[in-house]
Amino acid sequence: MQARVAEELRQMIISGELPPRSSLSEMALSETFGVSRTPIREALKQLQIEGLVEVRPRVGTFVAVPSRRELTELFQMKELLEGAAARLLAFRGNVPEVERLEANMKAADAAVRDGDAEQYAALVHEFHDLIVVGADNSKLEAHYRTLMNQLAYARLVRTSLSRPGRLDESDDEHHRVLNLIQAKDGDGAERVMREHVRMSHQALMAGMDERRA
Repeated sequence: MQARVAEELRQMIISGELPPRSSLSEMALSETFGVSRTPIREALKQLQIEGLVEVRPRVGTFVAVPSRRELTELFQMKELLEGAAARLLAFRGNVPEVERLEANMKAADAAVRDGDAEQYAALVHEFHDLIVVGADNSKLEAHYRTLMNQLAYARLVRTSLSRPGRLDESDDEHHRVLNLIQAKDGDGAERVMREHVRMSHQALMAGMDERRA
């Protein structure tokens, strides 16, 4: 029960259905999920450990908002993990994930041509996920899943892609990564993947600054 509640709450936070800084009332959530407050309390403790929920004593429980420093640290880890994943996938050769990446790129190119940022954002998530799965390293993937939950990346990527010209830049960067994976150039794939994550981070921070202005 607690695991199901935690997973549903996790997805609601990651998707933005529960926005940053939202108040999380145990009573209201127990009514929403039709369960007692005990599994709700345990689920919130788990999400606090994962960095998705912030508990303020004598104030309440809220959807966490990463600070700029925390976002930078999370993106530094994202860069390391995805760079390593691209390297490992390149060395594996022509595995099914590479074919799926090729199909992903065709769909992404079409989304860019159509100016469909929402569709492209979904394909970005799939592209990065395929590289991590394709690395075939369960420990790397487990750390990556936790990291992506803390970033609530599905929400952040839309902010990053809102920057003028970022859609085309991101698509070009993905093509470069995939070309190096196809060429079995592990060193090159890792380097370019890390550059891509750094560019995404810069676009995100610029987009966040513009929204605050």
